[in-house]
Amino acid sequence: MAPPSAPPARPPGYYVRQRLLRNPPAMLGLGFIVLCTLVALLGYWMLPDNSPSANNGLVVLQKQPPGFRVDVLPVPLPDSIRPTRRGLLARWWGGQPPLTQDLPIEPRFRVTADSVYVRPYVPYRPAGAAAPAEVGVALRQLAAEPAENRQQVVEQAVTHRRYWLGTDKAGRDQLSRLLLGTRISLGIGLVAVLISVVLGMAIGAVAGYVGGWVDSLLLGLMTVVWSIPGIMLVIAISLALDSKGVWTSFVAVGLTMWVDVARVVRGQMLSLREKTFVEAGRVLGLPQSRLIWRHLLPNMTGPLIVLATSNFAAAILLEAGLSFLGLGVQPPAPSWGLMVNEGFQLLGTEAGLWLTLLPGLAISLLVLSFNLLGNGLRDAYDPKTPLG
Repeated sequence: MAPPSAPPARPPGYYVRQRLLRNPPAMLGLGFIVLCTLVALLGYWMLPDNSPSANNGLVVLQKQPPGFRVDVLPVPLPDSIRPTRRGLLARWWGGQPPLTQDLPIEPRFRVTADSVYVRPYVPYRPAGAAAPAEVGVALRQLAAEPAENRQQVVEQAVTHRRYWLGTDKAGRDQLSRLLLGTRISLGIGLVAVLISVVLGMAIGAVAGYVGGWVDSLLLGLMTVVWSIPGIMLVIAISLALDSKGVWTSFVAVGLTMWVDVARVVRGQMLSLREKTFVEAGRVLGLPQSRLIWRHLLPNMTGPLIVLATSNFAAAILLEAGLSFLGLGVQPPAPSWGLMVNEGFQLLGTEAGLWLTLLPGLAISLLVLSFNLLGNGLRDAYDPKTPLG
């Protein structure tokens, strides 16, 4: 009887992937993160309102509930103030400034030779109140059309717009701003993680490998930065840079989160620098920089990936808190924290509930997804976790 064949040799990464794939909460979190990433990458291409910062608001439609629907007549802007139509890439990066002035109207209208007479939409008209007076809107395209076609031309021009998540206090589409806010939240998380990982790895590796007075000095620096509240540090950095824009928030949040990475790298470096392969490298005369970057740091991949996911979630929460306080991303940028603040100011009204709940739910779901993924990665990189 032939002995059973040994299982094929697998690299460690294979078992990490298998453990992660068999963790349903982690895969659920990863799926939501991938979905948000696709939304952030598509950006203005997929928004109902693709104006810059999704800021094309109609004040008459402010604080409308989810599912609200209205007829809108787009009136072309005069050539003197009409913006140019942007290309595909420019529209993806910064949106398209409105080419028309949108006029919410009642469903009925009448057409003349060169104008259309409409009744402006009034959302809160008391019972028994008189209907609003008709307003004439000149449409140049009507003059060139035969009389029998003018009604059809206007009907085709009128759009039946639905606000699936309602509108905010400025009459802006809440769905568009919520989707566009994904780009800011993921962007600030990515920049913050990159800055914190690069800076933390450099400082932690030098402190742990060199040791001595260098370690004491850098450890003291970590302790001082660790003792300062993150929000206060971001305020100080914003004041030093004399700016409160989007990119300032990105950099400021990243510069407050490197201490966690540095402490982990320093601890790992202290335990690895006495290993046999490091002694062999020293005997061979390898420079310290090569030992650190080519041989020691790659052995910390697992802990660093887990820490990066938790820092991603922390950066999103920190940015939301700063924007809520008015210290982060500034209006009209659609930051989720800023949207929560706008809804919070309307609490007590009918619109305040969903204007606060929707961006708050988005923040919670994205942070929860990163935490679930981080827990799954921690278990996946633990060799004691069973594959089943």
